[in-house]
Amino acid sequence: MTSVPSRELPDDFDPSASDDPVQVHALYRDLRASCPVAHSQAYGGFWALTRYAQIREAALDDARFISSVTAVVPSDPRGLRRPPLNLDAPAHTPYRRALDRTLHRGRLERLEPILREHAVNELRPMIERGHGDIAQEFGARFPAWVTTTWLNLSPEVAPDLARTAADWVRAWRSQDRAVVNANSERMYQIARDLVADRKLSPRPPEEDPASSLLAERVDGDPLDSEQIVGALRQSLVVGMVAPPIIIGSIAVHLADDRQLQQELRSEPDKIPAAIEEFLRLYAPYRGFARTVSETTTILGRTILPGEPITLTYASANRDSDIFADPDAFIIDRPNVAAHLAFGRGRHRCPGAPMARMMLRIAVEELLHMTSGFTADRRTREGARMPELGVMSAQLRFT
Repeated sequence: MTSVPSRELPDDFDPSASDDPVQVHALYRDLRASCPVAHSQAYGGFWALTRYAQIREAALDDARFISSVTAVVPSDPRGLRRPPLNLDAPAHTPYRRALDRTLHRGRLERLEPILREHAVNELRPMIERGHGDIAQEFGARFPAWVTTTWLNLSPEVAPDLARTAADWVRAWRSQDRAVVNANSERMYQIARDLVADRKLSPRPPEEDPASSLLAERVDGDPLDSEQIVGALRQSLVVGMVAPPIIIGSIAVHLADDRQLQQELRSEPDKIPAAIEEFLRLYAPYRGFARTVSETTTILGRTILPGEPITLTYASANRDSDIFADPDAFIIDRPNVAAHLAFGRGRHRCPGAPMARMMLRIAVEELLHMTSGFTADRRTREGARMPELGVMSAQLRFT
């Protein structure tokens, strides 16, 4: 884990004080007002930008705010660097280009009916028994099908990936190196096997991420094979960490707001607009990070190279200077497209189009397959740093 250079730094807030999303958002609201560039001594020390303007500016300035030193707080306890997230331009660019190539609209449209069938199959057992953990059951399993389908992995991989990724995430949050290593190696093996297969039997680059990475060239040379494995290994994790949390957050919001739940059920054409507002309200990360390439002063506070800075997109998305009545759900919010749920700049989430489709399918089928549902407040569990949102919640279906 990256440590803050030796100098006296304040402890403005405690990121582990609460995992309750309501309390975390209250903390960010206070910081935006009184300490918008805040420092914490937790996790080896890091800064947090909390206002929209500074977060957006930092995300767009990838020459000054670099990702190659620290990309998330807390960091992977092994300190590994994988493309494209952990590389800066221009080294990052060919990996990002290769992955983007496989996420075009035509391919996503072809994947949608396949993914919809998986969503129905994963929801049905919960609905038939009348209850289930929407985040830990459906929220973990359906995204595993999305990831394996996008990567063209064998169907038997999906259940294994769901279990492995869940175990890895829990260990990463608690910085349990041994469990992180064991589950990470399983995901690395999935990626290695995938690359080995595509070297022997390549597929069209526009339809297959591994083949696209293998086909990519930089000055006529192929990408490093181990870095390709790392990029696919990162894709496995990224596709599994955030979805259970945002699916859980959306489902709980709908369970608590029965009027909105019924409105979207009876008028499903409103669901895409609702998804954008849900993304603004429930951005699932508070720990995406950068470091500065040179000494930088932001709102009067000086940050040195090597000191991690989190870009708290969840805080930016509730900044009242940008979004009126920021804690309220407002469908068709005029400036909802300004939200930063997927980041900005070179490191904006490449899977954003697929994530939007996944969430739309999840909400459409959840509403279509039920006449109503509620959420037990006693079973709700908030996600730990670096994520934010509902990581566990029991729904009861009617």
